[in-house]
Amino acid sequence: MSDNVKIHESWKAVLSQEFEQPYFAHIKDSLLDDRSNGIKIYPPGSLIFNAFNSTPFDKVKVVILGQDPYHGPGQAMGLSFSVPKNIPKPASLRNVYKELNSDLGIPIATHGDLTKWARQGVFLLNSILTVRHKSPGSHKGIGWHQFTDAVIKKLSLEKEGLIFLLWGNYAKSKKSLINELKHHVLESVHPSPLAGNAFLGNKHFSKTNEILKKAGEDPIDWNLTN
Repeated sequence: MSDNVKIHESWKAVLSQEFEQPYFAHIKDSLLDDRSNGIKIYPPGSLIFNAFNSTPFDKVKVVILGQDPYHGPGQAMGLSFSVPKNIPKPASLRNVYKELNSDLGIPIATHGDLTKWARQGVFLLNSILTVRHKSPGSHKGIGWHQFTDAVIKKLSLEKEGLIFLLWGNYAKSKKSLINELKHHVLESVHPSPLAGNAFLGNKHFSKTNEILKKAGEDPIDWNLTN
């Protein structure tokens, strides 16, 4: 892991014990091995913990779980489902936008950058935080799942009233880490076109805002066009 890795102080405090675990040393060694062998890794080092920098621990209101980063050049930016503004929108994100339009009437954004959501408390967490070039799932065995499982457990234990959006079977498999007596869990199929149009109609965006408003919290402004 490179020296330019950044992670927000609030998360450093909450996760300090995880960074000392043997599995985390193994993650760092695995990334360094890949780099020393000339293997391209996404996202770049400074963005590996972008979700943690964009949404401090005390600001988290909603959690959207992804699996692992996009594996093409320039796509991965450390936020689940998100791509930088100059990169074409992946198919899954296009379906997310279709649902947003159907659910709330929000115009479909021309870009795929979800940073605006993250800054409002939507924690865009991938289960695996790195991937090799053009090799999906290539870092699923290096220990990231232990780290992100610990993150989900910390959120469940130390916060209340979070809304977890679990899209697809992989995300749903993390439900056992969440205390449903104190948090809200909304589930649906994955937005991938491989699921057909089954993602459409889940109304997760309006449901999330209804829950937030009932709790006296500001709703999320999901509109990415302004």
